Amino acid sequence: MAVKKKYVAYVSTYTMGDQHGIKIYDVDMKNGRFTEKDRVQISNSSYVTISHDEEFLYSITDFGVESYRIEEDGSLEFMNHASINGMRGCYLSTDYEEKFLFVAGYHDGKITVLRLLGDGSVGEITDEIYLKGMGTVTERNFRPHANCVKMTRDNHYLMAADIGMDHVDVYRLNHQTGKLKLVDVLRSEINSAPRHIKMTKDGKFVYVVHEMKNYIDVYTYKEEDDNPYFTKIQQISTLNDYHAGMSAASALNFSADEKYLISSNAGDNSAVAYKIDHRTGMLEKLFCLPVSGDYPKDVALFPDNKHLVSLNHESGTMTFFNADMEKGLIVMNGKEIKIESPNCIIFHAVE
Repeated sequence: MAVKKKYVAYVSTYTMGDQHGIKIYDVDMKNGRFTEKDRVQISNSSYVTISHDEEFLYSITDFGVESYRIEEDGSLEFMNHASINGMRGCYLSTDYEEKFLFVAGYHDGKITVLRLLGDGSVGEITDEIYLKGMGTVTERNFRPHANCVKMTRDNHYLMAADIGMDHVDVYRLNHQTGKLKLVDVLRSEINSAPRHIKMTKDGKFVYVVHEMKNYIDVYTYKEEDDNPYFTKIQQISTLNDYHAGMSAASALNFSADEKYLISSNAGDNSAVAYKIDHRTGMLEKLFCLPVSGDYPKDVALFPDNKHLVSLNHESGTMTFFNADMEKGLIVMNGKEIKIESPNCIIFHAVE
């Protein structure tokens, strides 16, 4: 596949003793390695996202959200901070017109909608929704936990994964007021814990990874008569038949060309890759292999699909691999890089 020659990678981290919650790396595409370029002072940047026009980066912080302008060389220029009027969020994303920012709150089970201003900065809160429900009597699944918020590609509906209540709520977005209205619920197995959501660029297929039961559900999506319709067509494990006990699925990322879907398993400490059939949306497992680190919180293919990086949250490392997707193999290509509590990664092309 054709890729631009130069990339940077943004890695968000928790900040225990280090106030620089976002690390910026120059990407060595030939050798599949990173070199630190810069670091940004921000508290507990547990998740970052880039606007769809690739001009701005938004980050979770202890005090709400922060916005940054992406410079030509990939550096970040701070723009502003905005409160989410609640506990620290765990995930954020924008709509496809760059008019709204959505924040998922794990700790308080809250979805916050904020208006985005014309210069890319974050404006006022337009809606706040506290998820409701009572789950099973276990440590995690007894109350709502909003863990992921993603718009459908037609920009009509917000999908919100409730990892506590074992379902994905679907809200219609009012593009004038920024208000949400619940219109559908995609129910998962009890104690499965839907964690992250991805949707193909053509808007036809949705993938939901489930943390506690280690599987991915595949849905078709269409809109008829101003209503969303989701149909489950596949459920596929993120693990091998042989695996470590107490495993928890975590990451969910497309490759840059959307040929592959990548996930990871804590406990088993493995990365798993699937080939996507874009005609049917179905997944074919290519490999599930060790990442040489503890708790791979996020795993991603490099933009050329020839290398893979794993962010190992508990061991405080990033590990790097040469990847042969045709043969279904990854081979470690050098020494790990130390980084405290890494959480998520985004590749960004620069000129």
